[in-house]
Amino acid sequence: MAHKNPEDSHLSSVKNALRILKSFTMDEPEKKISDISTTLGLNKSTVSRTMATLASEGFVFKDPDTKKYRLGLSILSLSGIVSSNMDVYRESQSILNRLVESIGETAHISVLDKLDLIYLQKVECNHPVRFLTHVGRRNPPYCTSSGKAILAYSDEEIVEAVISKGLEKFTKNTITDPQKLRAHLLEIQKNGYTTSFEEFHEGVNSIAAPIYDYRGKVIAALSVVGPKQRIQSHKVSGFSKKIIDAAMEVSERMGYRG
Repeated sequence: MAHKNPEDSHLSSVKNALRILKSFTMDEPEKKISDISTTLGLNKSTVSRTMATLASEGFVFKDPDTKKYRLGLSILSLSGIVSSNMDVYRESQSILNRLVESIGETAHISVLDKLDLIYLQKVECNHPVRFLTHVGRRNPPYCTSSGKAILAYSDEEIVEAVISKGLEKFTKNTITDPQKLRAHLLEIQKNGYTTSFEEFHEGVNSIAAPIYDYRGKVIAALSVVGPKQRIQSHKVSGFSKKIIDAAMEVSERMGYRG
């Protein structure tokens, strides 16, 4: 009879723990054992043991009243280490603050993680409107200005992988035709910036420009997001220049020399 390799069992436990931690989101910050079990297709006993281990190390916390788990302070300390060591995060803070003060809208720094756009930095304006953006959130890249700003300078393999994954229609303005998306990305390279006017959320517009590293490679994007009533087409020219200048300033701090 074949015996299970202890090392394989250990790796499986680690994988389960990571899957559980990644299942928590801003939309679902608290979960019961049964919720996690159903979502991830794991036995309740496996989830229960894993959560007990994670709780002992401070990675999750169990509310004694609701019996629900939420992420613990150990996650926060790790995220602080990651953020402080990411150059683009550190170098962009003061620039974003000035841009938000100048334009009066919320600004972000975003990066591409596999085939998702993930928000790394966010500075809100004085009159923010609730958008589905927060640090750590993942959004599709093909219908967000930040995502398109990065995709326009990405390898063809990445663009094709995003297309193959599927171009879901979120609004009437979402680009769902692969040929139109490819053509649009080429246009972004000519302009040096891009917009997303109600392509992902109704009533939400954004403008973004790419951020380069010392090699001249686009590694992130800087975007400004706001309601369509405030970010209108006739303001794009003025806003885009400020956004491009801010993105270039971050790039220069990253060692980019043009």
